[in-house]
Amino acid sequence: MITFLANPQRFMALSRWLAPSLGVLAAALACIGLGMGLNAPPDYQQGPTVLIMFVHVPAAWLGMFAYGCLAGSAFFGLVFRHSLADAAARAASPLGAGFTLLALITGSLWGRPMWGAWWVWDARLTSELILFLFYIGYLALQAAIDDEAKADRAASILAL
Repeated sequence: MITFLANPQRFMALSRWLAPSLGVLAAALACIGLGMGLNAPPDYQQGPTVLIMFVHVPAAWLGMFAYGCLAGSAFFGLVFRHSLADAAARAASPLGAGFTLLALITGSLWGRPMWGAWWVWDARLTSELILFLFYIGYLALQAAIDDEAKADRAASILAL
């Protein structure tokens, strides 16, 4: 299956119908999940601020998952010099940066009433900030080099 999809024409033929259908499914599931999350009862300790966790935790996980996808794509792009792997790495980086930024913002919004501070230098918070800085560095390096092949190679090395 992997070698079948390694051909860009076959991959585009599959993704042409699969991407919209999966997008509709994802939007429907996101609406259902958001509706269920907003109707959750308040926590006995955190009160209504617990609702922030229904956005914060998935955003943090998706930010880390996107970095795993970025690293895997960067590896395949470097080792096998496959153009689809480089394209996947370029696509994963802004998504991961967005989800990581969302996790940082929602974490600060939750942390203020719970801890009394917008930011504490906890290991989890600091590692999420470092992940966001990695994403920003990857995007900046990708945009700084005009030659796309050289930009993909340098950004892949940075990602790994």
